[in-house]
Amino acid sequence: MGRILAFDYGKKKIGVAVTDPLKIIANGLETVPSAKIYSFIKEYLEKEEVEAFVVGHATKDSGEDSESMKQIRPFVRSLENKYPHIPVFMVDERYTSKMAFQTMIDAGLSKKKRQDKMLVDKISATIILQTYLEENRPF
Repeated sequence: MGRILAFDYGKKKIGVAVTDPLKIIANGLETVPSAKIYSFIKEYLEKEEVEAFVVGHATKDSGEDSESMKQIRPFVRSLENKYPHIPVFMVDERYTSKMAFQTMIDAGLSKKKRQDKMLVDKISATIILQTYLEENRPF
């Protein structure tokens, strides 16, 4: 059984989350500099079986694509080309940064820790992955 790897894509950094092997729980994994994401993925795939990728689909409140999709689409195409045996799914990522910030407040993290953008990216990726899992549960 493979895991599912999710990405909260940003120009400079990409938040990464992963499921457990049973695909029940999403966990924050890492925040990776965008320039190093493909080496990160390659190394990860050497250690773990991955059966799907999930990428956050950046949209405006209206539901239209946001400007960020100009960088996200090439990333998705690159994943599809480099790993044709691993399907890529997209999940609406509207409000994930706000949800990540609220999660940090609810967890009692200090103001200084809440300002850590790398932590926000990792939590956002986790929310994207959890959304995917909830939308695709067989029950």
